[in-house]
Amino acid sequence: MKYTDHHVHTNYSPDSMASIRDYILRARELKLDYLLFTDHIDFGGTEVDFHDHIDYDEYFKSMKKYEEDFNIPIRVGVEIGYEKNHKNEINEFLSKYPFDFVISSIHYGDGGDFYLGDFFNKKTQYEAYFRYFELVLEMVENFSNYEVLGHLDFIVRYGPFKDKTYNYKDYKEIIDKILVSLIEKGKGIEVNTSGLRGDLNTTFPKEEVIKRYKELGGRIITLGSDAHFNEDFYGGILKVKNTLKSLGFSSISSFKNRKNTQYILK
Repeated sequence: MKYTDHHVHTNYSPDSMASIRDYILRARELKLDYLLFTDHIDFGGTEVDFHDHIDYDEYFKSMKKYEEDFNIPIRVGVEIGYEKNHKNEINEFLSKYPFDFVISSIHYGDGGDFYLGDFFNKKTQYEAYFRYFELVLEMVENFSNYEVLGHLDFIVRYGPFKDKTYNYKDYKEIIDKILVSLIEKGKGIEVNTSGLRGDLNTTFPKEEVIKRYKELGGRIITLGSDAHFNEDFYGGILKVKNTLKSLGFSSISSFKNRKNTQYILK
């Protein structure tokens, strides 16, 4: 079975207009055996567009119809925008629906939004990045209803800094705590390829952090393009598979019914 993109947004997400039909057609071109969609549902977000959540009763019915019409299996995942004051609400939501795969991500904090930029107000670059990692650490230590942590260090995508990159050594202690907590709880990380499409030219997390995850014993890892446009689907997946092999990974994870199956890297 050919590995599929594990982070894909459709026009059900408020920040995407991507056509499900076009994703399916592209998957056929790539000779993929199935698709997996992970549309947004954010809890406690400040951006107005994310306040109204997807009707997942209708969503599952729609995906089933696409599956039947195009004769291709569709797995239904979700990207949770986590906020600690909404943890019970998130758990209640996830208990209602038969998701195949759950990504848990941090998209905002301290009442501010990364995308809108207000999170960075009155923070130095170090303070902003460190605070982001603190929010991630709080999540992985106190929440477990997910399979992988989304785009671990993608905070570098946003801040108003001339050089957005960071030195892993400056944040090593807290990043290692995040990785160790994930490993101890049987959770994984995604390697998000969206950063390869921009000026940063990096995955989230970057290669140095992926290598450290393996050194600490991490084995659960998924690959996702974080596509919000049809043309970005599956972007960077083959390149990152080769990177993971060079780092010593022999397999990556694929999820169905929230169960992990290891896909052997060839």
